[in-house]
Amino acid sequence: MLDQIHLLAAVTVLGVLEQAYFFLQVIYARRLFGISPPKISGPPEFERIFRAQVNSSEYFPIFLALLWQAGLFFHQGLAAALGLLYLYARYCYFVGYKASSSERLNPIYFSAGVLWILIAASALGILHSLLSHYMGLNILQLLTA
Repeated sequence: MLDQIHLLAAVTVLGVLEQAYFFLQVIYARRLFGISPPKISGPPEFERIFRAQVNSSEYFPIFLALLWQAGLFFHQGLAAALGLLYLYARYCYFVGYKASSSERLNPIYFSAGVLWILIAASALGILHSLLSHYMGLNILQLLTA
């Protein structure tokens, strides 16, 4: 079983490390700009870093659920590759947002596109699993026949 999930687990660990990096960036920005919790407003430079981290945290559970569903029900390698693309896009989003609010747009659109592909792979994989388990239908055999 572990050989069926090792890539997903590796991408998950990378994602957690990325989230930790984003959290640390907020801590450093708080110190740099003298903003102590629970305050969340300050100079635009701080607010952009804070918003980038919060936004990335909000999407992380969605990403993880889709990564694992696509990996378990569709294809582990494809899901892991898409996961790496998503994490890279999120990093670009964070760095871009840190520099300027307009620099976040292309990476956020790209990461959203990756999530949509993960949704499609998850849905197809789950549908295939349900049809083969409950109705004895193998979609792949039907498509190649």
